[in-house]
Amino acid sequence: MKTEIVHTLTDTFEAHAQQAGKGIEFWLARDLQHLLGYDEWRNFTTVISKAKTSCELSGHPVADHFVDVNKTIAMPKGAEKEVPDIMLTRYACYLIAQNGDPRKQEIAFAQTYFAIQTRKAEVIEQKLLEAERVSARKKLTSTEKELSAVIYEQTGSDQNFAVIRSKGDQALFGKTTQAMKSRWKVPDNRPLADFAPTIILKAKDFATEITIFNGRQNKLASKAAISSEHITNNEAVRKTLLERGIRPESLPAAEDVKKVERRLAADEKKAIKNPDALDS
Repeated sequence: MKTEIVHTLTDTFEAHAQQAGKGIEFWLARDLQHLLGYDEWRNFTTVISKAKTSCELSGHPVADHFVDVNKTIAMPKGAEKEVPDIMLTRYACYLIAQNGDPRKQEIAFAQTYFAIQTRKAEVIEQKLLEAERVSARKKLTSTEKELSAVIYEQTGSDQNFAVIRSKGDQALFGKTTQAMKSRWKVPDNRPLADFAPTIILKAKDFATEITIFNGRQNKLASKAAISSEHITNNEAVRKTLLERGIRPESLPAAEDVKKVERRLAADEKKAIKNPDALDS
């Protein structure tokens, strides 16, 4: 398919988008009918029926994506006539394209178009998840620095921080920090948290925040007292995770957060240079 045809079809499809209440976009089936190369409405309704079945089988309520309406059309000599039509979500349009006649050039384009749109959505979702993990790692770093400061404030030395953090790991994972580093294949010179999934980063951060709060609130003035507090908090967080079916030590390692951070930074630079590019 020639590039100019692709651009024309894309622009035409997007130009037919309309807005319902609360900013919800929709397309009318009779407009989509002609965009997808169907001359006969009755032939197009057969495709719509197949699309509805696909919608139902995928677990989505058909009524949320296919809404029956009436449309007024012009007739000869200035007369008007109401005909049945259907309001379609973008997902409904996608399903119609998937169930259309692939021999039609318009259908072939639409299938490719929606596949690309879906891929874009998947890429965006993945980037958001990666950004959330990087943010969670930075937050934990900041929280642990604050705990180190509290230990210094309360005990006069921050040399016990590494030991207290390790005891927290033991309580959270039921295994030592070194055992988890071996399980996750973390290099000796790297922190365990750099390879922890987001849920674990947030769990560690929450337990540490409680230790900070209670350390100051209860004026814990010894390594033993702060260590005991941190162990108790991590045990409590572990219990919550286990109750929700999450066993921290059984989770797989995540990608090195430093690599993720560098990739996000590189993607951001590429996006600035070429905002229409699809990341792979």
